[in-house]
Amino acid sequence: MPSVPTRRRFLRTAGLAAAVPLLTRSLPGAEPPLLYGGRVTRSPAAKELAADLVVIGGSLGGCAAALAAARRGLRVVLTEETDWIGGQLTSQAVPPDENYLVETTGATKSYQALRQRIRDYYARNFPLTDAARANKLLNPGNGSVSKLCHEPRVALAALNEMLAPWIAGRRIELLLRHVPVAAAVQGDRVEAVRVRSLESGHELVLRAPLFVDATELGDLLPLTQTEYVTGAEAQRDTGEPRAKPEAQPRNHQSFTCCFAMDYLEGEDHTLAKPRDYAFWREHVPPLTPPWSGKLLSLFYSQPRTLKPFNMGFDPSKGTGLFKYRRIVDRTQFAPGTYAGDVTLVNWPQNDYMLGNLVDVSPEEAARHLDAAKQLSLSWLYWLQTECPRPDGGTGWKGLRLRPDIVGTEDGLAKYPYIRESRRIRAEFTVTELHVGTEARMNATGVKSATEVTAEDFKDSVGIGYYNIDLHPSSGGDNYIDFGARPFQIPLGALLPRRIENLLPACKNIGTTHLTNGCYRLHPVEWNIGESVGELAAFCAAGKRSPRAVRGNANLLADFQRQLTAAGIPLGWPKKV
Repeated sequence: MPSVPTRRRFLRTAGLAAAVPLLTRSLPGAEPPLLYGGRVTRSPAAKELAADLVVIGGSLGGCAAALAAARRGLRVVLTEETDWIGGQLTSQAVPPDENYLVETTGATKSYQALRQRIRDYYARNFPLTDAARANKLLNPGNGSVSKLCHEPRVALAALNEMLAPWIAGRRIELLLRHVPVAAAVQGDRVEAVRVRSLESGHELVLRAPLFVDATELGDLLPLTQTEYVTGAEAQRDTGEPRAKPEAQPRNHQSFTCCFAMDYLEGEDHTLAKPRDYAFWREHVPPLTPPWSGKLLSLFYSQPRTLKPFNMGFDPSKGTGLFKYRRIVDRTQFAPGTYAGDVTLVNWPQNDYMLGNLVDVSPEEAARHLDAAKQLSLSWLYWLQTECPRPDGGTGWKGLRLRPDIVGTEDGLAKYPYIRESRRIRAEFTVTELHVGTEARMNATGVKSATEVTAEDFKDSVGIGYYNIDLHPSSGGDNYIDFGARPFQIPLGALLPRRIENLLPACKNIGTTHLTNGCYRLHPVEWNIGESVGELAAFCAAGKRSPRAVRGNANLLADFQRQLTAAGIPLGWPKKV
């Protein structure tokens, strides 16, 4: 990274060029790093808005950060690129991937409250059967991926309920359809971030003592010249047994354009043949070890063994892949509520592996996004027309794309499901050596995978649990999937090495390419964001910096007591 001059300068995505010295003047230059929304006109001048905390990105982590800070009395500005807050849970249409203990432990009190609000919303608003209504652990879709497979709009409603009193009381100002386009940096501090409305083109300059990057791709990091890492690191840099011999910064996990579909027996909802169907129909992913064959097939590489695997697919019976992320099991609702079961398609066959959305030109990002959409539509078309059926026939014409479920015209989720982001160069980086089961066994001498524990972090600000799960990558890697132990979230992983007042709250924390695979899931991201919001409030109350909290044992202990009081567990029960 280049050195940062001490004079005030504006930094933008195109070349990080210096601009005007006054924040209130217009800002010519780069278009915003949009994934959705297109170009808009620029306002002649930007107004200013001040707050105690500015959170850029309405992801799960961004929502949790804003809520935590508002609870503690801070005034927060929260921005979001789409018109839905909630990130992977809503606009990306991904039911929660969670640890199997989540109903009783392994998440913060407020995350558990979010899950309960989702169930309560169904109880208040849907005609559930008596059995479903009596089930305290209702899983609306009875999908196999999660204990709580639900419609994205229900999660959106639950999040809006949680934010509602704080928005009404002006503790949180929510700016939907806004993107960051520039930042003002003085030395090692961010002074302001400029955002632009995708509706009007008007711009706002947001000022605060602390800023949070809760975007899906880590958009504030290049804007603020915060040092960061992308892709796969070299083994000599991380010490991880499974790391690459040489760094591969362009090697990212695939992203996915998810969609919802239901199945109506006897009806024909076949799409018009997608533009790129001929390409995707014959495409064989260029991976090592090799993929199982053509991408558009019921066979795919089993993540652990990498051997060809077929989960099966029968939407008429709701089995196999159709059940995997099913969000509506119509048998749990009054007859006639749903014409058919509904599933969300985020499967191996529509993972896009041919390019990235990070640190590429807007034109290249648009090409990859368009290609990923074509892949998802081609996959649906293949299922409708060529998929082998148990009865010997081909194609399930009754599969119907459901744009209403995801709130878009094209039927694809509002935002691609992002698995890997820019990651800060942090005070402390979590590696495979800290959480990987096999690596921990080798380091500790414990011979039982169920008895070995992850590294104990004295600066813990939360917990999580998931395997290290990396989907096929743009660098040609097939699945990388191996065990991890229940882990903690160290405060050091939330602190950039240099910038003093910018905190990450999404997939942009101090992990590696590998450990991002277990820190990227829903409850962990929420915990990260909530702890960041609590940290912002703790720093504001004592007029101290985030780095000072970690560097002073007494301050750290006080902060950890605050987290515990807020319902954020710092360690796992010994029995786990």
